[in-house]
Amino acid sequence: MANQVESRKEPVPVEVADEIEVSLDQLGGWQKTTDCNSLRVEDIGSEVVLMGWVQRRRDHGGLIFVDLRDREGITQVVFDPQISPAAHQRAGGLRSEYVIAARGKVRHRPEGMTNPKLPTGEVEAAATELLILNTSKTPPFHVEDDVDASENIRLRYRYLDLRRPKLYHNLLLRHNVARLTRDYFNGLGFIEVETPVLTRSTPEGARDYLVPSRVNTGRFYALPQSPQLFKQLLMVAGFERYYQIVKCFRDEDLRADRQPEFTQLDLEMSFIREQNIYELMEGWVGRLFSELMGIQLDLPFDRMTYARAMELYGSDRPDTRFALPLTDVTAIVAESDLRVFKQAIERGGIVKAVRVPGGVSLSRKELDDLIEFVKIFGAQGMAWIKIQPDGWQSPITKFLPEPVRNALAERMGIEMGDAVLFVADQPKVVNDSLGNLRVRLGQQLGLIDPAAFNFVWVTDFPLFEWSHEEKRYTAMHHPFTAPAEADLDLLEESPEKVRSRAYDLVLNGTEIGGGSIRIHQQETQARVFKALGIGEEEAREKFGFLLEALQYGAPPHGGIAFGLDRLVMLLSGSGSIRDVIAFPKTQKATCLMTGAPSDPDINQLLELCIKVECAQKK
Repeated sequence: MANQVESRKEPVPVEVADEIEVSLDQLGGWQKTTDCNSLRVEDIGSEVVLMGWVQRRRDHGGLIFVDLRDREGITQVVFDPQISPAAHQRAGGLRSEYVIAARGKVRHRPEGMTNPKLPTGEVEAAATELLILNTSKTPPFHVEDDVDASENIRLRYRYLDLRRPKLYHNLLLRHNVARLTRDYFNGLGFIEVETPVLTRSTPEGARDYLVPSRVNTGRFYALPQSPQLFKQLLMVAGFERYYQIVKCFRDEDLRADRQPEFTQLDLEMSFIREQNIYELMEGWVGRLFSELMGIQLDLPFDRMTYARAMELYGSDRPDTRFALPLTDVTAIVAESDLRVFKQAIERGGIVKAVRVPGGVSLSRKELDDLIEFVKIFGAQGMAWIKIQPDGWQSPITKFLPEPVRNALAERMGIEMGDAVLFVADQPKVVNDSLGNLRVRLGQQLGLIDPAAFNFVWVTDFPLFEWSHEEKRYTAMHHPFTAPAEADLDLLEESPEKVRSRAYDLVLNGTEIGGGSIRIHQQETQARVFKALGIGEEEAREKFGFLLEALQYGAPPHGGIAFGLDRLVMLLSGSGSIRDVIAFPKTQKATCLMTGAPSDPDINQLLELCIKVECAQKK
């Protein structure tokens, strides 16, 4: 705490002020010789020039110690009046975040003063000269990893936040992910091609960001949600293997793993099938983990159909680091006398349960909290049972005849000391509620190994999903996803049963990549559009250029896109995607540092023929 107070003292003593101005000629005689994380015992006796920021200054009477920080780390510089009275005098005016250059000799730290927590902790630089390259106002928070400032304050002063070692190493990791990615795909014959940022709006599941055109008054470009159409056109153009590390934009509700602008690895290949994609991406991910994390992954990754993932985990992004599978008990509890179960089943719903080993330890308050939790996902409530030595304890026990209890025990493998949690409702509500409840229990009960990296391919997604708002089928992925060849005959009569040739790669319950084999024949594309309720005129209006291209010898092709931000977030152990993006937006899609989005100049609006009408501010 004393160091914190010292670092925030108001600054420059008058007698030091003249020394702060450093001319270019004076600095020209100085050259940084090493970074602040490189000094070791073998460097003792050598002269070094260090440059960086003052992390903290400690005045021990005759000696002044400065922890000097650059992007690589910290080293200790000592200013001794016996060695250089002038440098010692200047060091007396140093404050936190001053930018300095120090010349000196490397020496052992005195006995008992080494710092084993630092790579440079056995040595120090005894300064012979000091230049103060710039001063700094007292920063709004301490530039260190254990910062106690709120995220909003840190985002407001992001250029200071980025000086923290953790954020620097996150961005260094991101740089190395991109470097290795290019090396890997370049070595396999892929060509990196940039696709347009200003394009036309197409329906891809989220709202577009629109950009008005000054030249074409009243018309708008859209920022791409993905390069989907362009990379398919590159396949038609014969490029065969394309990739790109590309910015994408989606105007959607934000959360810890979403940003309005994000970066993805995007790739497409011709003349391939799903297995080629799996092997290619497993090789890439395996290389990243091996070279950047020192972890050898077990290849190939596990695979699981969408239907199986929903059955066992209630989610198409299953976290497979722990058990707690869901069990469909609809047929069993239909024989019970519990009205909640019966009514849900009569309305076409289902009943699922999760067995929690040792769950009798859950208190009534904890169970009540879990009941409130599932309501977030649309459930009306949650029933529970505790398996005690003297019998089944629960408000619903009296409605469960002995044959029902026996069937439940056999189906779920119920043992003494377990708790069983039930939700009854429509399938989506049940899966959302229990799927998220399962993850919460895994965290709450300490069932998740934070050091584990569990990958699983989820395959055979439905091609369509029903939209209650639009009263029609919509594409679960996008309308260019190829139907499973075995299900083509179901397109017209039973579209809900058609599986797609889509696949997602999931890591620890987070989708990090997704793609599909594409439709490459115009006839099949027309049938899919028809099932989606997209008529010929609408199809030509929105996708005419792609449909036309499919008539000119489009090869079979497919691809995948990986969320690079999400992947780096998981690799770095960060809790938020904002920690791996240099200048991120808040959850309200604003930049607290620059003030974006901002009000445009009236002349800009006039040039664009745009009139903005806003509700009066309160």
